[in-house]
Amino acid sequence: MNARTLVPAALIAAFSLTACGGGGASGSLTPPASGGSGSNTQSVAAQTEDSIDTANDIGTPIKDIGSYDEATGSPLQDVGRRTDAVSIAALGDGTCNNGVEFFAPDKNGDANSTERIVFYDNGCTKIQSDAVRDYTSTGAASESIARTVSRYALNGSTPASVRSETVNYTNAAFDQFGYPQYKNGFDRTHTGELDVNGVKTIDADGEFVLLPNSSSSSTFCADSAGFNATGNASLNETFGWAGVIPSGTRTANADGSVTWNVTHEGTTYTGAIGGLSIGAGAQNTACPISTPMYTLAGGTLKGTYNIPIAATFNHGVLTNLTISNAALSNGDALSVQTNSGVSPGDPHFISGTLSKGGSAISTFNVDAFGDGTLVVTASGQAYQIEDWHVVK
Repeated sequence: MNARTLVPAALIAAFSLTACGGGGASGSLTPPASGGSGSNTQSVAAQTEDSIDTANDIGTPIKDIGSYDEATGSPLQDVGRRTDAVSIAALGDGTCNNGVEFFAPDKNGDANSTERIVFYDNGCTKIQSDAVRDYTSTGAASESIARTVSRYALNGSTPASVRSETVNYTNAAFDQFGYPQYKNGFDRTHTGELDVNGVKTIDADGEFVLLPNSSSSSTFCADSAGFNATGNASLNETFGWAGVIPSGTRTANADGSVTWNVTHEGTTYTGAIGGLSIGAGAQNTACPISTPMYTLAGGTLKGTYNIPIAATFNHGVLTNLTISNAALSNGDALSVQTNSGVSPGDPHFISGTLSKGGSAISTFNVDAFGDGTLVVTASGQAYQIEDWHVVK
């Protein structure tokens, strides 16, 4: 079986996911270290904070880009450059296509709905996620969507997490599946949460502006903010983040894949459990974004980051990710290895080490779906990463 398995996503953004021939490929991120070289004398608590902050710093833009890819991922609009001989007539009938099934309407037959199921294997036998969209027209150029994504561990029969979002589109034209026409451009906002074991764990909102285009490449901009609503009981604090993509590009490739190039500029925060919230301002309709719509309130600024990212998706699944010259919070350094000999879903598709002053702070293993484990070296404590963020 070609199983795609999971791994710690929030860190994946920093990885170089370039698949090379032969054995495992490798890449590294080495931002300038603060305070020079030498052994790391941070407390275990400080090392844990650095590790969680970095995981969220990297995971936030990757999760957001995945959402943007889904927003422009109508099979109907992509059929003209697909390489798998799928006809327009067959789209929406649930046919297994490289580990993805797409239904329109959804499997329940609800009006104005779609359902996209992603599997760990190309034969569509091991479910990874099940995304249902119920869309409603709110005007000639606007639409509201209730989107629910249930995610499963490998061989799991019940969802490991559920992401629920309300998505609103304006200044858009729509295809027969309720997706905005990406060639025309559109403005998008979303508000939502990630529930783990039925508990609201991540609260995250964002906006996305895609400019009209007449070629295979589009310009966009975005911003988002979020926090871990359950917090960390042992540290007695909650971690939050807010960031902006002032301007980026979306490029449709000849093989049917899509590559997103961005630089994500953001800040990390901590606060008392229950003390963070998301503030909403005016929506943006042009790029670049100078004043983000969504910001974080109630926290203490911990650091800033600047992460250049190139991420390629094929059939909505992350297949290649490169980050170079990233500047992470607190000057931490991150080295990453990608094993090109395994599938993107393998738990060891990506592994890495966060370090300060030459000493390891934490290690991680992640897959292309943004799930995995972060381990703090000094304590041996493991933290779960689900859907690109540290959840517990």
